[in-house]
Amino acid sequence: MIRFLLRTAINLVDALIALLLAAWLIDGVHLSASGLITAVAVFTVAQAILAPFVFNMARQYATAVLGGIGIVSTLLALWIASLFPGGLRIDGVVAWVVAPLLVWIVTALGGWILGIFIIDRWWTKRQARAKLA
Repeated sequence: MIRFLLRTAINLVDALIALLLAAWLIDGVHLSASGLITAVAVFTVAQAILAPFVFNMARQYATAVLGGIGIVSTLLALWIASLFPGGLRIDGVVAWVVAPLLVWIVTALGGWILGIFIIDRWWTKRQARAKLA
């Protein structure tokens, strides 16, 4: 349960950083301060639900595109998050192409890096305490 909560917290932090970077670096991506929490929460939940679904659909119907599953699920999650008013808004074709790439890269690297630093260290400490007990 603790591992699940840590992974969820990491995903929320990754989404927050990725969306803030996208809004800062990409013209056409707008993120309001008042809707930031909603945008991050909706994006994180949508990503968690869509990634396995898109993977299974691609595996069944289009195995050639399995490598792009993360980008496709990120695009869909951004679209869903943009449907909620007052949070995330993406305007223009270029923004819709570049934003999923940037968000996908940041969340993938962030999940990997934060996972190593937080979850692996926690697990190692937990194993060491278990051996002492």
